[in-house]
Amino acid sequence: MDIRKIKKLIELLEDSSLSEIEIVEGEESVRLSRGGQVPAHGMPPNYFLPADVQAAAWSAPAPAAAPAAANATPSPQESPEVESVPEGELVRAPMVGTYYAASTPDAEPFVSLGQQVSEGETMCIIEAMKMFNQIEAEASGTVVAILVENGQPVEYDQPLFVIR
Repeated sequence: MDIRKIKKLIELLEDSSLSEIEIVEGEESVRLSRGGQVPAHGMPPNYFLPADVQAAAWSAPAPAAAPAAANATPSPQESPEVESVPEGELVRAPMVGTYYAASTPDAEPFVSLGQQVSEGETMCIIEAMKMFNQIEAEASGTVVAILVENGQPVEYDQPLFVIR
């Protein structure tokens, strides 16, 4: 596995609230974890990483949350799904990455509110490790909500769209 891909994984882990990420490419696999917990198999979480990446990934502890953040009003992303997501079929992120509404910055978005989509139609792109993955509609219907903004980082299983 390319060291640049591993470094990108580390960046994605640091920029997200995930505690662990594992990627498998063919016979190679990489598992990154926060908190220095040792998995059940007994190997440290960074066992597969080269020494220079291990030092970069695990030398600095994760920053502690500020005490004021506990009293802050939750952002719309942190609100319960029931309040912020209309009823309908959810299209969820199948991976961690960066959401893009269009194929290029100056192109029209793949979908817009009120647009009819059919099953299998491309709705957006998620960039993960410099690979652009097309996310397709899982059902036919009308796009009633777009829950993320262009360029926003997304997490695995995060709702992206609502189709009714």
